[in-house]
Amino acid sequence: MSKIYFSFPKIIKNSFFFKYRLFLATKIFDVMRKLKNPWQGANSFHCFGCDKSNPIGLKLDFFEEGDSVICLWKPQPEYQGYIDTLHGGIQSTLHDELASWVIYVIGKTAGMTAKMEVSFLKPVSTNEESIKLLGKIVATDKKHITVHTRLFNDQGDLCSEANVVYRVFPQELAVRKLNYPGPEAFYA
Repeated sequence: MSKIYFSFPKIIKNSFFFKYRLFLATKIFDVMRKLKNPWQGANSFHCFGCDKSNPIGLKLDFFEEGDSVICLWKPQPEYQGYIDTLHGGIQSTLHDELASWVIYVIGKTAGMTAKMEVSFLKPVSTNEESIKLLGKIVATDKKHITVHTRLFNDQGDLCSEANVVYRVFPQELAVRKLNYPGPEAFYA
């Protein structure tokens, strides 16, 4: 399963008409719903993954689609390891950040990474138009949620995947101790 979506020629993908039709399809069929970052603008918020004002951060956006969370991101050259190749540590950060948003939105709580196992399957070019990450809960127990995340290049090839185990807390404790704003705060 190396392809996740249809690959369109670049000239079509970059056309206004194609992007507008894709936007309309998303709205009509409610395919993906953009998630709001409830911490954005808070005084002490400086997340490397999702803070839009962090000058060295990844500035990630997230979308909900059914029981999954999706991230679409344009790799930047300053995040490379080898020439034109996205650093493995940045890929790991992308998987970890996506997993946390799955916990917030789908798991309806907060926690911290307890364990993460990443498999690097194919290099990711920093020249990609966009990469897509998908995350989904695959296991839960009273204290842990396991999220499986996958990273695809702009041709739809699976490049890396991870199993991220989060130590989670009851929602009331997450609100009180971890500044979790509650699941409704992620929707505009």
